[in-house]
Amino acid sequence: MTDALSFVDVTCAFGSGQAGFAPYIAVKDVSFSVRDGEFVSLVGPTGCGKSTILNVAAGLLQPSLGQIRVFGGLIDSVNLRAGYMFQAEALMPWRTAVQNVSAGLEFRGTPAQEAMSAAVDWLRRVGLGGFENRYPHQMSGGMRKRCAMAQTLILDPDIVLMDEPFSALDVQTRQLMENELLSLWQAKRKAVLFITHDLDEAIAMSDRVLVLSAGPSSHPIGEFVVDLPRPRDVAEVRSNPRFVELHSQIWAVLREEVLKGYAQQMTRSS
Repeated sequence: MTDALSFVDVTCAFGSGQAGFAPYIAVKDVSFSVRDGEFVSLVGPTGCGKSTILNVAAGLLQPSLGQIRVFGGLIDSVNLRAGYMFQAEALMPWRTAVQNVSAGLEFRGTPAQEAMSAAVDWLRRVGLGGFENRYPHQMSGGMRKRCAMAQTLILDPDIVLMDEPFSALDVQTRQLMENELLSLWQAKRKAVLFITHDLDEAIAMSDRVLVLSAGPSSHPIGEFVVDLPRPRDVAEVRSNPRFVELHSQIWAVLREEVLKGYAQQMTRSS
């Protein structure tokens, strides 16, 4: 299987190190790949550089050292083969749902009528048929997330980057959105790099889960293959004995890093 996205010895440092201050090394010597059609989740303690890694994958941040490869080719600018779903919705408040979803196609030069037709279809796919003319302030949190997901996927990216996209939702809406995403992903099998703090979510959604160490100089310290059958229901799969076993194995690695991260935060705040 082809590697859609590869990190090769990536290090990201912030600050010049001048005036007596050493640069902050967010992530160091990060190497991993996401294969074409694979769903990979990154988990780790708060402040471990998960979003930094995602921004590097998107080409929004250039690494201090190392390389990013997309389908084998080096990238040194915005990753045009990736779609990015942010933690906060990137919806324009003056645009309706259909106008928000069609925006990316319009910016690419797609004729307006074709872009609007595609946007209506995608809103239907994510369960928002009939809500095309709602503005963001007229939609619930779950509806805005559905709209943001359609906004990302309408461009048919080869790689989908997702930064804790469902973290602000209540449990029931979150599980509906997770199943919706899995259903859409199952249909086209694009490469997905998914950031989450929720270990249950990571296992339920993914083919592999990567565990990051506490920062600074965060790096992968564990890799777990999720060998649960697909298709999956994210609520039902949690009762699978293999799910429980994987959760125990991953938490054994993650727990110590979470405690380290918490201790560092307490030290900085005191």
